[in-house]
This record gives sequence, structure tokens and C-alpha cells, in this order.
Amino acid sequence: MLSLAGSLSGSGRCHAVTVRERYSHGHHDSVLRSHRWRTAANSAGFLLAELRPGLDVLDVGCGPGTISIDLARRVPGGRVVGIDRSFEAVVAARQAAGAAAVPVTFETGDAYQLPFPAGTFDVVHAHQVLQHLADPVAALREMRRVCRPGGLVAARDADYAAMAWYPPEPALDRWLDLYCRVARANGGEPAAGRRIAFWAGSAGFERVTPSVSTWLFASEGDRAWWGGTWAERMTTSDVAARAVELGEATPGELAELAAGWRRWAATPDGWFAVLHGEVLCRT
Repeated sequence: MLSLAGSLSGSGRCHAVTVRERYSHGHHDSVLRSHRWRTAANSAGFLLAELRPGLDVLDVGCGPGTISIDLARRVPGGRVVGIDRSFEAVVAARQAAGAAAVPVTFETGDAYQLPFPAGTFDVVHAHQVLQHLADPVAALREMRRVCRPGGLVAARDADYAAMAWYPPEPALDRWLDLYCRVARANGGEPAAGRRIAFWAGSAGFERVTPSVSTWLFASEGDRAWWGGTWAERMTTSDVAARAVELGEATPGELAELAAGWRRWAATPDGWFAVLHGEVLCRT
């Protein structure tokens, strides 16, 4: 496993630790429900204007494949390949593509060693991937390798330390601190959004266009869905198990955090914003 010393300057939230890489969220249904909600429209808007028929696209860290499938609809006549190191995720993605009758190929693979020759794709896309990697710069270099000259590497990652919500809920403050501790103990960088342009430059890209966008969960239905998935994650997913394993929380404390998520979700006019950093990198 790769190692990394994580850090976050300028914020009193999400403290730094020395880390080793491990995917924080796991593949519990509470996680996959969140991932299946993602589409090209709500998660790759910064890339859409660059897409056209006939392009070959690689989706790195494709998860259950919903973004990959949506990208394929936007490049008719092209080829879309989704890759994920989880066989479970690849199986789910293949089933989703079959149900949607959209021609997408899904394979298992490693972001650090993509199983393709240099210059294979016109667009290489990664959504919520770099934050989980101990060496995101190495992964970006590998994405650059498999991208054709004049092509694009497009990446988008959340910035947990920039998340904001209302009304104040002390349990969510504790949740954020705990999540960041677990993510860094697993080798990732949860405040990835603010670093993504720096990582791209460090990977050797000379033409980088940074941008920012958000998810907002403010309607009654959105609050119930977002708060409900996180409440469940905090008691049943790999995040919860890892927090207990690391001695960062007890099952009782995790149950209190889950209850806090449900309180927030039930609050009229509650509001939760997730900020994302994005880059379009021309090869």
C-alpha cells in the first residue's frame, strides 16, 4: 500500500494524521444508493460541453456505473469504458448498463496501473476518486498517459472541510471530524477539492482549467435521502467499522451521530451543501 502524510491548513476541522490507503466508504447498500444517484448532469456538468459523438471515454473509479452510462449516451458512436478496483461495483455497473440498454464496458483495474496502452482515450474522467488515494498525483499521471494528445483528463472531488449545513447540529460537527480522521487513517485526503488543481499541476499538466460546483440538499425529500443514507452509513458501512477498529468511536457514539443526521434531516428548512473542486486538464 502507498503511504501519505495528510494535512489541512487553514481549518480547525479535519485534523491530519499519517496514513495508509484503504477505500473509506466500502460497498454497503447505503453507500451504493448514494452512488447510484449520480449522473453526468449532477456530477460531471463541468465536462459536458466538451463531449461529442464518437469520443472514446474512460471512467476511472466508476462505482455502480451510473455516470459512465450517462456519459455513453452523450458520445454516440464512441466507446465508454468504466474501471473500478471493486469487482462488486463492476458487477453492479454491468447490470445497470444491461438494464439501460447502453453499450458500456466495465472492467476491474487499478487507477495507478490502468490496463490500456498510452493514448487510448479522448477523455479520461474520475469522480470522487482522488480523495481516496494516497498518491493522487501518480494516478493523474497515469490518466494522462492513457489520454490522447489534445484530449482531456477531467476530475471532480468533494471538499469535506468546506461542507456547510444549517441549522447547527453538534452531532454533524462530530461526524465531520470523525470522518476526516478515518479517511486520513485510510490514506486519503477528504479536503481534496481545494487541492485538485495543485495535484493536476504536480502531475505535469500545463493547461488546467479549475472550477467549482456544489450539491445542495435542501428540499424535504432531499434531506430525508441524504440524511438517511449518512445515518445508515454511520452504523453499518465500512466507515463505521473502521472508526471502531481505529478506536475513534464506539458503536454507541456512532448511533448518536446517526441520530444527529436524522434530526437534521427532519428539520424544516434544513440545508446541506457539498462543495466540489474540478479540473479540466488538456493533454
